[in-house]
Amino acid sequence: MAPRFTLLIRAAKLVSAQGEFVCVIRDVSESGVSVRLFHALPGCRAFELHMPGGAVYPIARVWNRDNEAGFAFAQPVDVQQLINESGDYPKRGLRLGLCFPVRVHTLTLSCEAVVENLSQQGARIECHARLAIDQTLRIAAPDFRGTMREIRAKVRWRRGQHYGVVFDDTFTLGDFARLAARLQAPALLEG
Repeated sequence: MAPRFTLLIRAAKLVSAQGEFVCVIRDVSESGVSVRLFHALPGCRAFELHMPGGAVYPIARVWNRDNEAGFAFAQPVDVQQLINESGDYPKRGLRLGLCFPVRVHTLTLSCEAVVENLSQQGARIECHARLAIDQTLRIAAPDFRGTMREIRAKVRWRRGQHYGVVFDDTFTLGDFARLAARLQAPALLEG
């Protein structure tokens, strides 16, 4: 049996045929990893563990109980590299490739937009209206319960009709995880 290293909290995402889901790595060895989720585990057997720094590890479900699960790595991993998370984007936060419609409000306009990816701190949106850098927005979007709420944000960058926005109030990790589940596989929140 490979030695296990306990991690206090290390957020990552599980990618499966059902979508991308937030998890917290509990412990890891060169042969496997256990994670905590904020909802039920998707029914798939094959997953990929994506680290915020860009590393991707193919994994297979071994066990699952309550909101915890254990996985085997497809091949042995360098545990120190995974723990230290050396990669292309070491300071980048966890980002999910979620796509869903929202309504954007400014002082002078209200328009439809689409979130293209989401993090706890912000999002990339596509919007046909012209928005200014540092412009304050109110974004009407669903929360993890499925009810609409307004999120205050500021535009940080613009490339054509694509904008990066940063939220005034960030999501907790749990709310972020449950929102991702609500948008991709709402049945995972039941029970």
